[in-house]
Amino acid sequence: MDSVVTGEAVVLELRSAGFAARALSSIIDTVAQIVVFLGILFLVGSTLGGILDPALTRALTLVLVILVFLILPVTIETLTRGKSLGRVMLGLRIVRDDGGAIRFRHAFIRGMLAVLEIYLLVGSLAFVVALFNERSKRLGDLLAGTYALRERVVVKPRAVPEVPHHLQAWASTADIGRLPDPLARRVSQFLAQAPRLTPQSRAALAAELAREVGTAVAPAPPRGTHPEDFLAAVAAARRGRDYSRMLRQKEVVGSTAERLHRLPFSR
Repeated sequence: MDSVVTGEAVVLELRSAGFAARALSSIIDTVAQIVVFLGILFLVGSTLGGILDPALTRALTLVLVILVFLILPVTIETLTRGKSLGRVMLGLRIVRDDGGAIRFRHAFIRGMLAVLEIYLLVGSLAFVVALFNERSKRLGDLLAGTYALRERVVVKPRAVPEVPHHLQAWASTADIGRLPDPLARRVSQFLAQAPRLTPQSRAALAAELAREVGTAVAPAPPRGTHPEDFLAAVAAARRGRDYSRMLRQKEVVGSTAERLHRLPFSR
């Protein structure tokens, strides 16, 4: 995951594409361009076969090469803001280093360098350059200031904490209103990351957080309560009470809005 700081000092968490995904998307694009080129060449040859002399045939072939392998990719990438057939299939997009959408200048630089990197050198230069930078950039990306971004990121749903059964009676009467918001966020983050921690770190962090939370919660949980159970109970109870408060506020706002819409236009 890469962090990008925008001009408004907002940190964006963006996931850059890996080398394998970029290579596969390039292969798909190259194969598609070759198929298009051969199809146009076949149509032109079958339509104008025998009419064109060798010199004109070579000139027309060169024009088709420039059209299919340079102008067409640059145009598509500019209009779609970094998309191509291979990137659409793999969920990728070319963006600027600051996370913004690319323009014609970026697409043109990438397209010009692609002629050397991908077509003339059969991808060898792009392969070598991509291996030695963390975002798998090829030479065209380095000069244009772009990289490939993964748009399809699978985000696993976070587990919602629940009050352990043996603490439900305590949680229903406990006063947790003095729990500071920063500490509550730390508790939520710990509960979400706890399965990935080592047993020693997990136990130490749970005990430390339980001591901090205990100073803001009354009464204390039953003697012998495990620190993680205590934290889960506090987090779940706080979440439930916040949700109930928001529902009540929504009802109040709804009833107020209903009265305002009735008066003075009730008739």
